[in-house]
Amino acid sequence: MPPPKPIAELPITGYLDRFSHRPGETFQVRVSVRDGGQARARLVRVISGDPNPAGPGLRFEDLAHRLDLTFAGRRQPIRLGSHAVVPRAPRREAGPCTWTALVWLAAAPQAEATVICETDGDTVARLAIGRDGVTGIVTGAQNAVAVATGKAPALRRWHRLWLSADPGTGRVAVGCVPFEGGAASVATAVVQGLRVPSGGGRIAIAADGASPAGGHLTGKIEDPALLAGYRDAWAHPDATLATLAPELLAGWDFSRDIPTQRIVDVGPQACDGHLVNIPARAVVGARWSGAEMCWRHAPADYAAIHFHADDLGDCGWQTDFTFEVPADLPSGAYAFHLTCAAGEDWLPFYVLPPRGQARASVVFLASTFTYQAYANHARGNADAAYKARVAAWGAYPHNPDDYPIYGRSTYNKHPDGSGIAFSSRLRPILTMRPGFLTFNDARGSGLRHYPADTHLLAWLEAKDIAFDIVTDEDLHEEGADLLKPYRVVLTGSHPEYHTPQTLDALTAYTRDGGRMMYLGGNGFYWRIAVTQTLPGVMELRRAEGGIRAWAAEPGEYYHQTDGGYGGLWRRNRRPPQMLAGVGFSGQGLFEGTHYRLLPAARDPKHAWIFEGVEGETFGDYGLSGGGAAGFELDRADFTLGTPEGAAILARSEDPPSSFVTVPEELLSHIATVSGEKVDELKRAEIVLFGTPGGGAVFATGSITWCGSLWKDGAFDGPVSRIMENVLRRFAVA
Repeated sequence: MPPPKPIAELPITGYLDRFSHRPGETFQVRVSVRDGGQARARLVRVISGDPNPAGPGLRFEDLAHRLDLTFAGRRQPIRLGSHAVVPRAPRREAGPCTWTALVWLAAAPQAEATVICETDGDTVARLAIGRDGVTGIVTGAQNAVAVATGKAPALRRWHRLWLSADPGTGRVAVGCVPFEGGAASVATAVVQGLRVPSGGGRIAIAADGASPAGGHLTGKIEDPALLAGYRDAWAHPDATLATLAPELLAGWDFSRDIPTQRIVDVGPQACDGHLVNIPARAVVGARWSGAEMCWRHAPADYAAIHFHADDLGDCGWQTDFTFEVPADLPSGAYAFHLTCAAGEDWLPFYVLPPRGQARASVVFLASTFTYQAYANHARGNADAAYKARVAAWGAYPHNPDDYPIYGRSTYNKHPDGSGIAFSSRLRPILTMRPGFLTFNDARGSGLRHYPADTHLLAWLEAKDIAFDIVTDEDLHEEGADLLKPYRVVLTGSHPEYHTPQTLDALTAYTRDGGRMMYLGGNGFYWRIAVTQTLPGVMELRRAEGGIRAWAAEPGEYYHQTDGGYGGLWRRNRRPPQMLAGVGFSGQGLFEGTHYRLLPAARDPKHAWIFEGVEGETFGDYGLSGGGAAGFELDRADFTLGTPEGAAILARSEDPPSSFVTVPEELLSHIATVSGEKVDELKRAEIVLFGTPGGGAVFATGSITWCGSLWKDGAFDGPVSRIMENVLRRFAVA
């Protein structure tokens, strides 16, 4: 059998301690140079991240006079796979011992995967699942024995697995029995000179205990335990840790401390442990009754952890250099340009203004939670045509399809088909790079998220409109006070993912007199959780409703980190229309169409918005799908919270044939929540409304809007003119 193909790594890459800092604060920069050798880092300001030769191009301002250094590069490893580590195994007298756990699999392991492993010097006991079924391996200094049932557990059913060994008699048994009862599969052997661990060593759960860990299991585990005594049968596979207490040497109750990365041993020696790479907790266990859907109300029903062989939390790399933000460095978008003999990379970041200050009346709110949700989204579209365009345009050359080592996005699935619910920013993020192409766009550039939002930043620069930048994470941490110094907040093209704190802050800001320009589509859509106990990590449960890349299992809709109900903000009774006036309604391929003015646009109260715009339609062009109203569209709905008195100024028409109405709008294939016809909901609407506190919101209702700020070789045309009219009016005190 040939050796496994090495997992590809970039020649040079890295990540930062966070996406943003203020003057006087310090970025920690972690870099890996695949082949070692000298590396260089220079500071640049990011002006435009669109490599399309028909667009503004990749544009950077060289700030090497601020930072230009060389350093000794070294390869820093990434270790995928979640598991639990118990640093101190329970001590006991020499004698028979049993290692056991309840296990649930949705897919058969492709290679032997460990359930529980105890290592004590050169003595190892390991319970595993592989092609030979359930396997027990006991290894000592003089001999080793492997016993296998030959039959794998049935998928999507809970089973009791165990390994038992008695050094006095040399007997070894391994078994598997359905949790709800049924025939057991048991294999036994007798070994001369058998040795078993006697405690004081180390235990790993869902990995083999080696350093670095291997043999990762993708599946759920509940009630892992070590028991005194030998058994080659299991009369009560549904036995709890409490009922096993007389024999319990150690037992880890995963229903305890669910929001944490700690696992609690309820045995007599309190051999607590910790989790690595953030497996999923708050998942239904073997005893889930369905009577409660929230783990906080019935923790015993959620006494399982779902481990995955491809989970990735903090890479844990060492810092290679630091950068203290100079006091006079303006707020803006920047990047560290990394180079080595074999290649280059960019590590983007944002500089905020000094705390409590504003250097402009306008602030751009970077959608970093959304960038993180899509981080390293492997779409499977990096084909020959895509790569040919990347090469021809000099675009960012690397695609996540080719680099699974850096982890996947919340739009991807684990090997067993379960959805990826966590995304960390403490790892290289290939999709968050200047020049990264998401699509091979036939009518435009194919940009999304971070590089797509540079269309707006480059437009602001071209129009000589001063602006500061803050991020979602900053807003989550600091609330509405972060926005108070500004007259206008601008969103990017896709502010999709939000916490309760970010929505509260934006709501308070507009309520109290602030003006917001929502310049995207499918915004304020999914509820996420972040917590100080897991810095840099966001959690997402794709609960009922919405267009979803995967669906959370029934009973697993509540976040483990904050206990909140996950899923759509609409399902949390906070539809996007309540904040932005419009909400998600239609979606299609990455292509767009135009808008048509409605009568309200000619009302003297609103005519200033369209001053200089000729004709009744506009926006049938652009760098994102060839149209200002495209890909994902938002519309007003007064029953969902669009404020009374909001003016609907323009509406998209002639949606491309690829567009569909989103599922949360449908009651059946012909009936909708609003009562409108299904096809009529595939529209974007431009909306303007005021708030009682003197604030205002202008919303464009389309992801591709900012791509149409560029027209015929310049930031010009009707979309640009509308934007400038609104922004300059909003920015006036």
